[in-house]
Amino acid sequence: MSFGYVGIQFGFALQNANVSRIFETLGAKVDSIPILWIAAPVSGLLIQPIIGHLSDKTWNRLGRRKPYFLAGAILSSLALLIMPNSPALWVAAGMLWLMDGSINVTMQPFRAFIGDMLPEEQRTKGFAVQTFFIGASSIIASILPYLFTKCLHLANTAPAGQIPPSVKWSFYIGGIVFLLAVLWTIFSVKEYSPDEQEEFNAHETDAAAKAGAEIKLNTAGYYAEGAVLLVFGLIFTWLIKELGWYQGLYILSFGISVYGALQLAAARRYATGKIGGMVEIIYDLKNMPTTMKQLAWVTVFTWFALFAMFIYSTSAVTSFHFHSTDAHSDLYNAGANWVGVLMAIYNGVAALVAFLLPVVARKTSRVITHVICLIIGGLGLISMYFFKNPDLLILSMTGVGIAWASLLTLPYAILSTAVPHNKMGVYMGMFNLFVVIPQILASAILGLLVRTVFHGQAIYALVLGGAAMIISGLLMVFVKDNVKDA
Repeated sequence: MSFGYVGIQFGFALQNANVSRIFETLGAKVDSIPILWIAAPVSGLLIQPIIGHLSDKTWNRLGRRKPYFLAGAILSSLALLIMPNSPALWVAAGMLWLMDGSINVTMQPFRAFIGDMLPEEQRTKGFAVQTFFIGASSIIASILPYLFTKCLHLANTAPAGQIPPSVKWSFYIGGIVFLLAVLWTIFSVKEYSPDEQEEFNAHETDAAAKAGAEIKLNTAGYYAEGAVLLVFGLIFTWLIKELGWYQGLYILSFGISVYGALQLAAARRYATGKIGGMVEIIYDLKNMPTTMKQLAWVTVFTWFALFAMFIYSTSAVTSFHFHSTDAHSDLYNAGANWVGVLMAIYNGVAALVAFLLPVVARKTSRVITHVICLIIGGLGLISMYFFKNPDLLILSMTGVGIAWASLLTLPYAILSTAVPHNKMGVYMGMFNLFVVIPQILASAILGLLVRTVFHGQAIYALVLGGAAMIISGLLMVFVKDNVKDA
């Protein structure tokens, strides 16, 4: 069930460790990198709830979730093959949109897949197995440029405006692995039919099982709130333009306006008797289970921290620890390769810790286990400022790896027992909103902070991320888990 995640995470790991490097090689400035990365969160924001909603209602000869596995895998593999051959910065940015959007199409149903196929008492283990495959494949993917340079002696540098061969071949391998791993899951697992799903989940209370089945939408409230959000977003947009604020903030203002417009449209469609699609998604979003709302705040702060790391690890390590900002120098590329090694280390730690999480959760609880892991991860990020020796960053990434294992396992296990089975896909997709919203915030804000408050020093973005992760750990204390010993 989880082996397809080998391919998915191969794609994500190559993206996280190398895309900033590709952007800088093609001429991007350090403070413009966050806005180029905006493809990742926007793709997830738009695609995952829609794919979740569609997959909940799909059943054909391939299955329920597997049609989306296949379509996403084909497109993702093509994007991985094309990305390192981008002739210009705008092409690389476009390929990131295609790559991340396609990965989201594949990834979202995999989360719901575990919820579909396993009983509640096995889901912590199920998500832990996913985490193991995520960590194990990320080790290999993150370290590939380093291995190609050291073992196969592929060039690690290239003329100005060209991607080094070590990076190119890493992406080629990634495209092949992505497709083959997902195909393995598609052809080796038989999904349960809708009738079997109903039988397996007959123990759910009537309220949970029927959640969202009968939509009763307060049109007046939706009209009022939608209008307020739309107007507020438009005023915010005007202020950004008139006062010359950082242009990345347009992402926030447009997002607020669009959500307000969607609420207005949903209310209008409901009033005219057109219930389905968009109306259901907006209704489900506004009627999330309490546990999901609590987890949302934890997730927002956690992923703000992680996106700070994904964006600025290369810039921080190459400038702060290797003392080079020249993307074509040997010293810079040595630092960039070391970032790939560090990414492999935190994923390797996550793969090992994944097996311990169910054990620790049974001894304590899933909530307490996640609290501890998040605080350790936050301290790991902050320590990168205090460790001047690049080798000591291994300790920093060990802490991040512990948090990474937990956040890929426990929130989804808790969520899967808090939502009705017939809404598993859409709620797993909606949960991704709280993964990508902080990424949009990070993309809009971090570039401004690095350029002004941090005076171009990317290392401080990682320190800020560490503080955000510690806050997420404190917020986790207030989450109510419906199954405490799973």
